[in-house]
Amino acid sequence: MYKHAMITGGSSGIGKAIATLLIKSGANVCIIARNQTKLNSTKAELETLKTYPEQQILAICADVSQWEQVERAIATAIAELGSPDLLITSAGIAHPGYFTELEVAIFEETMAINYFGTLYCIKAALPAMFQQQKGHIVIISSGAGLIGLYGYTPYSPSKFAVRGLAESLRGELKTAGLDISIVYPPDTDTPQLAAENQTKPPETKLITQSAQMMTAEKVAIEILQGITRKAFAITPGLEMSLLMRLHSFFAPLLQWHFDCIVRESRKLKEF
Repeated sequence: MYKHAMITGGSSGIGKAIATLLIKSGANVCIIARNQTKLNSTKAELETLKTYPEQQILAICADVSQWEQVERAIATAIAELGSPDLLITSAGIAHPGYFTELEVAIFEETMAINYFGTLYCIKAALPAMFQQQKGHIVIISSGAGLIGLYGYTPYSPSKFAVRGLAESLRGELKTAGLDISIVYPPDTDTPQLAAENQTKPPETKLITQSAQMMTAEKVAIEILQGITRKAFAITPGLEMSLLMRLHSFFAPLLQWHFDCIVRESRKLKEF
């Protein structure tokens, strides 16, 4: 049982699903997100799931793309619950579209939240974790962090970046007695995916329509199982497991397949 599990993006989607399972297991949980209304609603839901009266749930409003807010939020959480045994960086955004039509601000915001939001949280929590010489950090990447996807030019690079961060950090943390995992979820039935579908180019919809979709609850279960095994790479679902192990081999074949889909989509537009 975790004395302090800290989850960014914990008010919805995969982060909320993980928080729900941890609360049911008896853990003390801190959720961090930037929407106070969603935070309040999620905290109220989690309160009904507590396994014992003394179990603590914190909900802290902070924008993970802002270092000062992250530093303050994590300091508050540590003061209340102690050093985190588990830090999960699940906060993220995606805004698909054609590269030439997307504003530069979208690329900047996506990198700020997905990459720097992850880095800031780890940076702020690590001193306390180093001091207690135990803990597990879990970074949520994506299948789009293994292979670039048409229409995801803001998102894929940000998820490639967190993959590089996890791989680079692994050795440093190991020497300090800490563990790190990186998760490559498939398309997951969450509010974020629903928002993505509003701006996905038609070609992207065709590319992704046959991909495996999982529920947030199922993804959360597989993430927690991977944490228990202390797996470095956690790949919910068969498709992500194969992609993670064979993405270098599959990349040319997948790119050829994607190109075929794009050509067919363009032909349909002409009629």
